[in-house]
Amino acid sequence: MIETALKQCISSFDCPYDSSQTLFILSTTKGNVECLKNGGDFEESMLHYSAARIQAITKNPNQVITISNACISGISAFIMARRFLQSGQYKQVVIIGCDVLSRFVISGFHSFHALSKEICKPFDVDRNGINIGEACAISILSNKQIAPIEVGHGFISNDSNHISGPSKTGEELAWCIQQTLHHQKTDAEDIGFISAHGTATAYNDEMESKAFDICRLHQSPVFSLKGHFGHTLGAAGVLELALSAEFLKHDFIPASFGFNQSGVSGNIQVNKVHKNQPMQNILKTGSGFGGCNAAIILSKSQH
Repeated sequence: MIETALKQCISSFDCPYDSSQTLFILSTTKGNVECLKNGGDFEESMLHYSAARIQAITKNPNQVITISNACISGISAFIMARRFLQSGQYKQVVIIGCDVLSRFVISGFHSFHALSKEICKPFDVDRNGINIGEACAISILSNKQIAPIEVGHGFISNDSNHISGPSKTGEELAWCIQQTLHHQKTDAEDIGFISAHGTATAYNDEMESKAFDICRLHQSPVFSLKGHFGHTLGAAGVLELALSAEFLKHDFIPASFGFNQSGVSGNIQVNKVHKNQPMQNILKTGSGFGGCNAAIILSKSQH
């Protein structure tokens, strides 16, 4: 999947992919673990194998950086990419988020009794679990070209609550959001929408709602994209940030698919219908196994 998406990207977007001033970051949660099926190639299952394939296809001289930080991997990649660009070491960073479904992945979530038998319903009172999806998404960040959307500040935290369960208070994700808003010099009321992690599991949605409540994001419409294509694991942050950038560019706020009635305790405004409204900044959040949390802002360019 990575090779197909990368070749399409190369043929569609002009970028010096083989330049020493271009860095590649791979975001994935489990690599090619499916290659281990029936005694498959152990080497191909490793994360560094995919990174090496990216380097071979692009003929890029730099070592590909691999980020595997559970479900915040994609957002983490954007945060790291922004810092690399600010350092001046690189002029372009290409972020690739990719994960595919396998029996291993599905069995893992099934063991937690976390899978829904129907389309998931993030933040809804009748939510009963997650949908798992697969995707490969690619974003190109540059400090050389002017684009309509800019990647702003982002922060990461870890609540160390449980190997798979998030914080009960939401304070750790709230810290990420507060730091992001503070360093971006943006007030809560200036956030046009929140693209939440929104897995439709009981604990994640409750935790996120509390975090948004703590940060007084009561007026910002909230939505999850998981009802459209499921949770795409290491691709989730990359895919959902790319879509959020398009939504921001067109002043569009999508409905949170599957939502009807709130089933969380936090005072949040889950968006029920598509709408358009002018906005300057949006917030993307994510959380994952091991208690990791992340938040990042996208803004319309002032140039």
